[in-house]
Amino acid sequence: MTPEIVIITGLSGAGLTTAAKVMEDLGYFAIDNIPLALIERVVDLATAPGSTVDRIALVLDVRGRQFFGDLRNTIKMLEERGLSVRVLFLEASDETLVKRYEHERRTHPLARTDRVVDGIGRERALTADLRAEADLVIDTTESNVHKLRERLVDAFGDPADHGMVVNVMSFGFKYGTPRDADVVLDCRFLPNPHWVDALRPLTGLDASVQEYVLADPRARELLARIKALLDLVVPESTGAGKRYLTIAIGCTGGKHRSVVLGEQVVQHLRDQGVAVQVDHRDRLRE
Repeated sequence: MTPEIVIITGLSGAGLTTAAKVMEDLGYFAIDNIPLALIERVVDLATAPGSTVDRIALVLDVRGRQFFGDLRNTIKMLEERGLSVRVLFLEASDETLVKRYEHERRTHPLARTDRVVDGIGRERALTADLRAEADLVIDTTESNVHKLRERLVDAFGDPADHGMVVNVMSFGFKYGTPRDADVVLDCRFLPNPHWVDALRPLTGLDASVQEYVLADPRARELLARIKALLDLVVPESTGAGKRYLTIAIGCTGGKHRSVVLGEQVVQHLRDQGVAVQVDHRDRLRE
């Protein structure tokens, strides 16, 4: 039996321990804050004759005082052994991480004698390469425990499902670009329903707003190009072993245009048999 291995890493305070607990609930043999030197030993035990362990989740971060370059080498070594290794990287905004540390009255592992934000900056620099190579990046800035759990269940919950899960997110650029998006699309050039008095209080889930947005030929052209892009990207990403893809579509406030286009993209993907999540992040914000 060849076990599936998930490496959970990222920024301290971004939810690594919570992620480990969720993975354990999903049937993974989970170890939080494992020393880097023990990873190969754990894998050897899991792959030994008679082992019943088929899924392993290992949490590593700067608490272990290890260089992340060594972790990248370890992952490469496991892959060369023919093992399935996926990397989950958790992060959050500096402001959010600082608030979490202040709330829990903890000291950042890399900021023993100076400000928490300084330690966060050092950690971001230390983990930049690992983040770039991660299979799935989740930004927990606006996530609670339940929302993080939902994301992990969708990504890792069904070991028999080896298909792609696509998260389609609409958002408002005025509230910030999603940090964990794989593809970001901008539809701010389309006519804005915000400037139509009858449509302003509505959202992109309302039929009258949808009709207004989709009546513009540029919206239909944009949708056609987005669908063509996804028809290429989703199968190729699946073939490359990627299990989770986030498509973010943004307008100014995230209430009208991006929601309309997002719903159209969701329907297109579902028509193709793709598993889809929907997150209209800023739909109810003013």
